Parts: sequence; structure tokens; C-alpha cells
Amino acid sequence: MLLLRPLRQTSRVATAALGASTARACASRSSNVAFSFRRTYAARGAMATFPTIDTCPSPTCSCAPTPTFPEGFEIDHTTPLNGLMPAHAQQVLICTGKDDWPSKIEDDNDGQNHAAMLRDLIGRGGPYSDPFHNISVLNVSFPPSSSSASPGNTSIYLLPDFKYLPTLSSSPEQLKALVKAHLLPEKLHPVHAHSPPAKQEALRRDPSYADQIPGPGIQDIRNEVIVLICGHGGRDQRCGVYGPLLRGEFEKKLAEQTPAIEVLKGAAAAEEHAPNGEDPEKNVWGARVGLISHIGGHKFAGNVIVYIPPGLKLPESGALHPLAGHGIWYGRVEPKHVEGIVQETIRKGNVIKELFRGGIKKGGEILRLPL
Repeated sequence: MLLLRPLRQTSRVATAALGASTARACASRSSNVAFSFRRTYAARGAMATFPTIDTCPSPTCSCAPTPTFPEGFEIDHTTPLNGLMPAHAQQVLICTGKDDWPSKIEDDNDGQNHAAMLRDLIGRGGPYSDPFHNISVLNVSFPPSSSSASPGNTSIYLLPDFKYLPTLSSSPEQLKALVKAHLLPEKLHPVHAHSPPAKQEALRRDPSYADQIPGPGIQDIRNEVIVLICGHGGRDQRCGVYGPLLRGEFEKKLAEQTPAIEVLKGAAAAEEHAPNGEDPEKNVWGARVGLISHIGGHKFAGNVIVYIPPGLKLPESGALHPLAGHGIWYGRVEPKHVEGIVQETIRKGNVIKELFRGGIKKGGEILRLPL
């Protein structure tokens, strides 16, 4: 069991040392400066632990060969991966039912572009932009639910909040309601204490806005392990090659487990959000494997994120999964690693140190291995 250090936003000590005038200046800087600010200062919050193993076990059966790439598109096998995970509080996954997108997903003209509209609200320069609470807006290959069949509707996942919204329209009112009710922080960074009260109010979460989102409302993700693979070929061919290849390997290895983990391919059920409509209180596992748009680090392809829902129990003992409520980021994942990730990380709860880019807990706490 190794100790891991949370990398949250700026510590109180560092913030106090800045002084009021410097803090006010920080509040007006660009998001790039604020990102560096967060990474520079010490972390705050409780220490966290989870079990680790040094290397990924060798596969016990045949797997797809590791792809090769032309000059200029090599995989970086020398840079240490630990900590190379973009700082973020939440990922918003927009269900598109597609496996690839333009280089910039906000340029996709195939119908209503939820990614572009959300980034207009919470991205740099948007009315709800907060450089100390970064929200990552991504497209995912999962199909939207049947309740989102109307033009302009989609479904979304919120991770690591482990929430699923079956139906979200492209109306400005609903998008604003999503941001205010589910994406903004409940408590602002101390730097915002120097902002006008109206600005503070705008950047703070307000659950009452949830009433403006019609339909069945937001659902908890209970028994579904979610495996996300960067497959954004429109952005970089390394991810474009690795994404579909690793998706196939994960689906195969998950189904080969004993007992098998059901691979879920259709849209999520809005009513229960549990595999095959099973009682969500039962220890029945499902897994959903999807391709996502650019998350950073093409040179570390394949890039994989494994989300283990809160409350998930180990199938053998019934004990709480060691990584319940965590998202684990891996880099340099090859087909030969997939069986080991399924067995060690998904089934047992062990983090594989040689592949680890970072981790995030429900609530936004960022984790890394000690240096």
C-alpha cells in the first residue's frame, strides 16, 4: 500500500502568503496562468491511499500486436508518467454515438454541438469560467438514450461525480441549468473572496436549477465500470489507431472474466442505470467501454481512464472495491496490458504504477504517486 498525495488547488498557506492585492491580480489572470498556479503550490486535503503494483502482469493468452507509427508520431517511452494528468474537477461526456470527430470538437457541424455550447459557457471567457475549477468537456462514442432521439437532444455522463443525464437539449436554458446545478463548485476558491458578490454568486453551484431540466432527471451510476480510451483520430493518428484497437481488447478481456463482466453496448437505461435492469443493490457488474475526444498526451497513447463507481463491491468477497469512487488515468497502454488492467485494476483494485498518469476521486481530489 503506497501513500498518494492529493494535488488539489492552492493551499491556504500559499494563498495567505500572496496577500490580498496579489490574490486580486491572480483572479484576473488567464486560465493558463491559473493552471500553472495550481500546479506550483502545495496541496491541501487529507492524505489518501490505494493499493499498487509496480508493473502490469504479462498476458496469459494472445492479444493484438502493438502498432507501430511513422517518424514524428512515436510513442514517448521515457518521460515519467506520474502526475501527467490535466488538472480538472469534472469531465462532461457528451454521448454522440460516433467514434471520431474533427480536430476541435467545437467545430463539428453535425447537428447541435453541445460541446461548443458548453465551452461557450464554462470555457475561457465564458460567463461561468473559473480557472480554479476546470471542467473538461469531451465527446464520447456512447449512443444517447432513446429519450434523446429528438434532434438537438443528447445524453451526458458526469465523472467523477458518477452521474448520468439521459436527456439534455441544446436550449440555452437547459445548458445553463446543467452548469449551475451540476458543474459549478459548491465552495469557491479563496481567491474569489476578492471578487464582487454578484460574480461569486454566478460562479457558485445552485441546485435549484435542476428543476429546469425536464425528463427523468439525473441518475446515479452504481454498478457500471466505465472504461474510456482516447480515440480521437481527427486530432492525432496515434490515438486514432490505439482507440478502436484497445476498445476491442477491453471488451474481449472483460467478457472472458470469471464470472464475466457484461459489456454494455447500448444506451444506458434511464430508469435504473444498472446492467440488464438488475436491482442496483445487487452486486452485478457491467462495463461500458467507449472512445473519447482529446484529453492531452497523444505521445503517451494509448491513454485510458478507468472509472470505478462508488459503492461497487468486489465479486469474490463482497468488500468495498479499493478504488470505488476513483478515476484512474493510464498512459502507454498497449494491447498486452489490457488483461492486466482488467484483472488487477478493475477486478482487484490495484493501481499499476508503470502506467499511472494520475487519479481523481469523487469530489475532484487529484491524486498522484509520491515523487
